Amino acid sequence: MEHVPPPAEELALLDRELAQLDARRAHLLTRRAWLVDVVRAQAPAAPPWGQWGAPPAGRPPAQPWGVAARHPASSAPRSAQNVLLTLGGLLLTVAAVAFTLVSWGSMGIAGRSAVLALVTLAALAAPALLLRRKLGATAEALAALALVLTLLDAYAVHAVAAPDTDGLAFTAGAAAVLAALWAGYGLALDKLHLPLPAAVFFAQWPLLLGAWAAGAPAVVVGWALLATAVLDGALALWGKGLGVRVTAGIGLAVTGSAALLVGLAQSLTADGPLGAVLPGALLLTAAVAALAGAWHAPNGFAQVGGAVAGLAAVAAVGGVLRTAVPDTWHVPAYLLCGLALLYVVRVRLPRGAGLGVLLAAGAVVAGALVWALPPVAAVLLGPVRLVAEVWAGAPEGFRGALGESMAWSRAAGAPVVLAVVAGVLGAAYYRWPSLVRAAAPLLSPGAKVRGAAGAGALGLGWGAVLLAAATLGVPYPAALVLETALVAGLLVVAVQGAGTAGSTGEGSGSGGGRSAVTVCALVGAVVGAVSVGLLSLAVEAATYAVFGALLVLFAGAALLTRAVVAQAVFAVAAVVWGTVLTGCAARSLGLAPHEAAPLLLVVPALTVALGARLRLHPVALPVELAGALGALVAVGAAVPDAPFLALVLALCGVLAAGAAVRPERRPAAGYLAAVLFVAATWVRLAASEVSVPEAYTLPVTVPALVVGVLRRRKDPEASSWTAYGPGLAATLLPSLAVAWTDPDWVRPLLLGVAALVITLLGARYRLQALLLLGGAVLALDTLHELAPYVVQVAGALPRWLPPALAGLLLLAVGATYEQRLRDARRLKDIVGRMR
Repeated sequence: MEHVPPPAEELALLDRELAQLDARRAHLLTRRAWLVDVVRAQAPAAPPWGQWGAPPAGRPPAQPWGVAARHPASSAPRSAQNVLLTLGGLLLTVAAVAFTLVSWGSMGIAGRSAVLALVTLAALAAPALLLRRKLGATAEALAALALVLTLLDAYAVHAVAAPDTDGLAFTAGAAAVLAALWAGYGLALDKLHLPLPAAVFFAQWPLLLGAWAAGAPAVVVGWALLATAVLDGALALWGKGLGVRVTAGIGLAVTGSAALLVGLAQSLTADGPLGAVLPGALLLTAAVAALAGAWHAPNGFAQVGGAVAGLAAVAAVGGVLRTAVPDTWHVPAYLLCGLALLYVVRVRLPRGAGLGVLLAAGAVVAGALVWALPPVAAVLLGPVRLVAEVWAGAPEGFRGALGESMAWSRAAGAPVVLAVVAGVLGAAYYRWPSLVRAAAPLLSPGAKVRGAAGAGALGLGWGAVLLAAATLGVPYPAALVLETALVAGLLVVAVQGAGTAGSTGEGSGSGGGRSAVTVCALVGAVVGAVSVGLLSLAVEAATYAVFGALLVLFAGAALLTRAVVAQAVFAVAAVVWGTVLTGCAARSLGLAPHEAAPLLLVVPALTVALGARLRLHPVALPVELAGALGALVAVGAAVPDAPFLALVLALCGVLAAGAAVRPERRPAAGYLAAVLFVAATWVRLAASEVSVPEAYTLPVTVPALVVGVLRRRKDPEASSWTAYGPGLAATLLPSLAVAWTDPDWVRPLLLGVAALVITLLGARYRLQALLLLGGAVLALDTLHELAPYVVQVAGALPRWLPPALAGLLLLAVGATYEQRLRDARRLKDIVGRMR
């Protein structure tokens, strides 16, 4: 057991421990103060191996307690020193500016020159002396002051010595001089961080401002920007110091982008091939420079450089080709140039640069597809307008069926774009092993990429054929045949792919690639079927022919394929096409929508029969749900006419009852059949203007009670509330509500007799639901019938008699309270033991 000392002894122990802790803390504080003084006094220089390099092998320098030389406490004086130096340099700069602007006019030309020269020379010479004394921060501040003074010197020279010189030309020359001056100054005093980045900044302006001052054409300005960008790129790669490389990198991004934009704008606005050659040469030179920079740059920057090189080359060559072809073929011209970049997989480029060129090719292809795909959407969605013009007559050609919202003459090159890209993707899909070997130095695509290529080839090829038919303006019948044939071809591909996936499994070898192709073919077949179905609505015969062909094609595909998902999609689509055919047949017979509703139930009936044959097959449920959707359409069509609606609901109930015969469908279909039969009965009664509530409630109560009896036979322990409660309440409660407002005596009498019988049955068979529901309804019905007489009797009696009777009743209850309480508990137990 743990020993617990007395309070006095424990208090003494605590006092001794606290005294020891205080002594230890005082010792540590003294040691810390000594270490801070030592670190501040020593201020050790940087190690000779550099800030980021590893120290030389050997024993590290000894320091007390292993404390590092760079203590956080030493940073406070340096921060204060930097703030003071910055403020001092700023004040000197403000003073110099004020002197130049305010006091300049009171001095002669010699005095002005002498003052500026002396101040500038002093500011330039001071950092060298300060660096010798190891005052680097002070030297940086004076170098910044000298930078501002050199700018003021340039302004003063232009204002006094050369006031008539063109401002842009003088600025260009001054920028060149300042760039050279500060480059030499920075190389001479290599410990200063500011001069070399300042020289890089000044170097951005001479060529640009010189070309602008000379009134040079835009292409020459672009060349000036490009030359500056090349210089920036060289400095960004091989410049001295991080500041130089960062400044040069920013300048490269700005001047390089400006040069490319100038070249691209000139190329896009050129009138002929000769006019596009000069901007093309500019862009091509930029591409060579970017590729050369990417060759030596780190991986991330190399990818950017490769992408810029690829895009610039496409813009250069494509700009020349653009001027030689009509307007509709501009995008295909650029696309061909972009596809030529794919040859980079055969060239031994660094990995980063090669990936950048491939990204540029992908960007060009994506841009071309963005231009070419909207017309395909117009072809697929255009027939939607025929829904409002069913069987209005054959349109004038394929374009007439699609509407006039699309300028098809401008989309002549779109099918070519889609076909070319589809061909490239298809070639990649079928020659995948050799492509992977060729691209191995740059990237290693997997089976999913191959599948995406195959799916893209299939989808784009399908779109190219559709769009070509629209742009060529083929006749309307030819368009129907063509689209139906395309749907059939897609179904063949989907069936073959699904069969392969079902037998070999996805994800291995070509199966992983074929799965994406199969999905694309499946989706394309469904979308194409919807489009051609809408297109056929213009002519009655075409509608029957197309939807009949679609029904046969999709039903055959469902029979041939082995993949469950594809089989379900095909089967559901076949059910939809069959439903559309029955609707068309009703329209041909001249039936009104509500009259056609029973005919629409033919396909749901067939799906119920097919489901009975398929039974537990995974496709059975989707097929039956599709049939149920057709039945819902029939119900919606019959809504305007109540007798037809009752008939359709009853027929739907028959179909649901037929489905409920099967054990796997019985739980859902059985309840659905009951609901449909009840709904059909109610609609029929409402159509016959029957207002008696029992006519609506008894058709619900009787089947519910039958179901309750069957359940109690199967499970005698089942509660009477779940077996009989809903059925009894469905009739008793509405009848009671009507009886309370019924002035006649027949309904209350019949309701009371029925409630009495139900109460007696509940007492006889010890059924709680029957006893309580029947008793409550009987009591309320009796109260309603006796209420007038009770009121009359109460009015005839003396006013003092009711209080007296109430008092006697309370006295009797109070006298026998314990007995009544036992009787109430006994009654509660009896009722609680009932089912």
